[in-house]
Amino acid sequence: MNKHITSAISQTFGKFANKEFAKPIQNFINSSYVKIMGLNMNEFHAPQTYHSLNALFTRKLREDRAYSLDSKDFISPCDSFITECGVIDNQQALQIKGMSYNFDELLGEHFSKEEREIVTNGAFINFYLSPKDYHRYHIPTNLRVLKAAHIPGKFYPVNIPSLKKRVNLFIENERVVLLCETTAKKRFYIVLVSALNVGVMQVSFDTTIKTNADALSSGVYTYENLYLNKGDDFGCFEMGSTIVVLAEKDMLEMQVRAGEHVKYGDTIAELKSN
Repeated sequence: MNKHITSAISQTFGKFANKEFAKPIQNFINSSYVKIMGLNMNEFHAPQTYHSLNALFTRKLREDRAYSLDSKDFISPCDSFITECGVIDNQQALQIKGMSYNFDELLGEHFSKEEREIVTNGAFINFYLSPKDYHRYHIPTNLRVLKAAHIPGKFYPVNIPSLKKRVNLFIENERVVLLCETTAKKRFYIVLVSALNVGVMQVSFDTTIKTNADALSSGVYTYENLYLNKGDDFGCFEMGSTIVVLAEKDMLEMQVRAGEHVKYGDTIAELKSN
């Protein structure tokens, strides 16, 4: 596939965001962004401590948040707005009310038919991270990562207006798809979806996964003994974007609804015991 114009725009913006300006200029850029976007910096270091706009985007919490340590509690992987959630019906999940996407196409050809079918009639949750949100993502439950696929694509905006007007937005955009397994052997996917100005989707447990790079073909990665714990920081978006969770049938008892704002660490579902 040829590189789309949205990729070039995102890479150009990424160069600006990564540039370290003279201290007075950088302080002005950072403080202006905080003010214009309405960032709440109470859990983070002061804006002037970040040496670039990208460092501010990808800021870490000063102290980790408290979250349930109960093994049955499935926590939000990020700070976000739940655009849609519910049951996957006839291979379809809602992008936003009235517009659906096919989970088979979202996961891509590098997962076998059997791997894709595990979420048939399962549950889905779409997490939209706005530019003002905390951009790091965390592990929602103790798990094992079985496989990852990096699927190059476009970088269309994933905000609410874009979700309403562009069909198959999640499928067209670049994404990283992780196939995971809980300690109870239930399987689910975590899908990181790019957006305009998201120069990189970092995956800290595998630095060979390079997003918004010059590679135009998919990459597939398999793991033998990659175990991660609930709350582990496994990367970040550089700017806002979307995370999709697709879970197998009878895995999650939802405790969240579309239209709610959630924060990393909130319990959003309960892992069923059956």
